[in-house]
Amino acid sequence: MTNQATILIVDDQPELLMGIQMALEAAGYTVITAQDGHLALERLQRDTIDLILADIAMPEMNGYQLFERVRATPRLLRIPFVFLTARAMASDIRYGKSLGVDDYLTKPIKPEDLLAVVEGRLRRARELNEGPLVVAVAEPVSSGREAITDLIEVGTLRISPGQHRVWLRDTEITLSAREFRVLEYLARRAGQVVPPHEIVQMSHALNTDDAEASSLLRPIVRLLRRRLGYATGEMGCIENVRGVGYRLVEPE
Repeated sequence: MTNQATILIVDDQPELLMGIQMALEAAGYTVITAQDGHLALERLQRDTIDLILADIAMPEMNGYQLFERVRATPRLLRIPFVFLTARAMASDIRYGKSLGVDDYLTKPIKPEDLLAVVEGRLRRARELNEGPLVVAVAEPVSSGREAITDLIEVGTLRISPGQHRVWLRDTEITLSAREFRVLEYLARRAGQVVPPHEIVQMSHALNTDDAEASSLLRPIVRLLRRRLGYATGEMGCIENVRGVGYRLVEPE
């Protein structure tokens, strides 16, 4: 049996790495292994990966740092990411989930639990990837603001839905289709707090609750903030109202 999915396992313990690899290969998955975060990033550049299983406590680059690097790379943004860890404290699990990780498996891992999480996350990823992504094709227009007639303006932030273009203080910003749809949706409701499930219903064509919607949105919002020039950890003009949703305000 072949599941037609390639899984990257990242762990610095060879015995555990081999045990997980054998369980997944027995279930029909193709498995690639790496013993640290740097090697994992190299494999992600070379291979097409469908899901990442990564330990947290690793030397040089830990699992949290690897997750941040993966989520900061647009090409890798949609890959489900699951932490494998011996750290079972509730605070550790909450921290991992606050980053936007897809799931959390605590060592020692039972094969049936491993396979259930892998199958579930791959299925969810397929559902998300099969959802409609509407990308507007920009038509040739003369340079200059007067040529654009469908602008949404929030202070110095300008969005043209028809041309799929965004400017901040007259500097054009390149966004992925999904990033654009999230930003446009917030801009049309500037100043209002929009719940996560409402944004995800539009951006991912997915009906879900706010908990799952928040985990889907966190990496996208994090990338949007960076594209808009804000430093890591800064909310900037995309405010997070804890427990309620996101609000777009005028950029300073």
